[in-house]
Amino acid sequence: IMDSVMKYVTGFFGGLTTIIMAVLPVTILWQVLTGTTVFGMDVISNLTALVEQLGNGGFVGLVVLVIIASFFTKK
Repeated sequence: IMDSVMKYVTGFFGGLTTIIMAVLPVTILWQVLTGTTVFGMDVISNLTALVEQLGNGGFVGLVVLVIIASFFTKK
């Protein structure tokens, strides 16, 4: 029974990740074209801050970036 629960949970989060990755470019494009935020979130500044923090993290930032990238690659 635990195996089916794990498959359900990973399927749910996999689908959620797919939806977020589909919406993200649209929100960036919307913000660039209109200059307004989407749902009150400034997506471009949030991504800029994330990249800046990872860059300032040195080796630890690089390791975190590799871990994050591994979540978004298909195996």
